[in-house]
Amino acid sequence: MPQYIFVYLGGEYPSDPEEAQRHLRKYEQWLMSLGQAVVSPAVPFKDTHAVQPDGSATRGTVSAMSGLSIMSMDSMQEAIAAAQACPFLEINGTLEVSEMIEMPGGPRNGGSETVN
Repeated sequence: MPQYIFVYLGGEYPSDPEEAQRHLRKYEQWLMSLGQAVVSPAVPFKDTHAVQPDGSATRGTVSAMSGLSIMSMDSMQEAIAAAQACPFLEINGTLEVSEMIEMPGGPRNGGSETVN
């Protein structure tokens, strides 16, 4: 079954702790509603650095990417429908949905799961 990456961009996280908890509960309920389709529920990012072609690194992001989830779904249409129901959109965030391509030699194709 194809896997899809949901990339979280932007968003205005609630500053009120109670509102933040309500939002987190909505997000957890959304993930639970997806059941077995959820491969990796949430991978938030922190301390992002951008490495440039010349090798220099600067603190911060060039894309506003704040996290990702990985889902296993039958089609892009199903993945988009799941993204459209995500509460991240309620806090003015955007989701990018992309089908992941399994590379030859990857973990699911008999390759090593670790990179040295």
